[in-house]
Amino acid sequence: ILPFFHSFGYLATLWFPLIHGASVIYHPSPLDAGPIGELIHQHQVTILLTTPTFLQLYVRRCTPEQFGSLRIVLTGAEKLPDRLLVAFEERFGIRPIEGYGVTECAPVIAVNCPDFRAAGFFQPASRRGTVGQPLPGVCVRIVDPDTYELLPVGTPGMLLVKGPNVMNGYLGREDLTAKVMRQGWYITGDIATLDEDGFLTITDRLTRFSKIGGEMIPHGRVENALLQAANAETMVLGVTAIPDDRKGEQLVVLHTLDESAIQNILEKVSASGLPNLFVPKRDNFIKVDQLPVLGTGKLDLRTLKQLALEKLSKPQLSP
Repeated sequence: ILPFFHSFGYLATLWFPLIHGASVIYHPSPLDAGPIGELIHQHQVTILLTTPTFLQLYVRRCTPEQFGSLRIVLTGAEKLPDRLLVAFEERFGIRPIEGYGVTECAPVIAVNCPDFRAAGFFQPASRRGTVGQPLPGVCVRIVDPDTYELLPVGTPGMLLVKGPNVMNGYLGREDLTAKVMRQGWYITGDIATLDEDGFLTITDRLTRFSKIGGEMIPHGRVENALLQAANAETMVLGVTAIPDDRKGEQLVVLHTLDESAIQNILEKVSASGLPNLFVPKRDNFIKVDQLPVLGTGKLDLRTLKQLALEKLSKPQLSP
């Protein structure tokens, strides 16, 4: 169900089955939850590769009987919300596992795997909330985004990747290559942490931070707080930012919620202890018919920002 124009769909669902002789079932649209559920049940599919956006649809529209044959559900492309993990596991009896990668790294960097159990021995290979451990032969490093100094274990910083899976560069674009390669390390642009057991947690994209009043505000953290306050199991909102003459930037939330619910959500977020700078203004909540998404199921952040700029003019935003 993953598109072939995406590197993971191209390699994992097209070339891997061809090379290893694995049976695979294709369906042209990952949004067709009903037919996908029927195909999984009919062919007794054991592995499903998908994204959190599509998992949301399957939780709502597929039956436990349809997904009864699945042994592994691997998701990536965007962070798997904890509430969605719980909802999927409760409905289908299987816990989705997360992986992480980028096209420039061919594309998988890290992945959670099923834990290994034997008589008197247990080796954890997955950790909830993380994207797993780096693949064999792949090195990762967490550094200060400005100085590139190595950071201590557990400290958030820029994720760098090195290994045989890393590209040599962009064809014919030495200028772009120079921006993302540093002494053989690929600069992912993602903020992450690495724990003492080598499990990697992606916090957010560096580009998904706003500098407001001198503070760095992570859009992902704001989104998670709002979604939790809304008791939402699906992606009903997206956070972006637009320029602000006084504070540099200001947060904007595009959503598909009932307008009457916004004030209650803001009150819950404020009561949760989230810093005031992290809480968007009520006037900066914009209702849309649907959130823009890419073919991979991820939020289309560029279109999200464009919509915010179109909907809100500077005179409306300035105090």
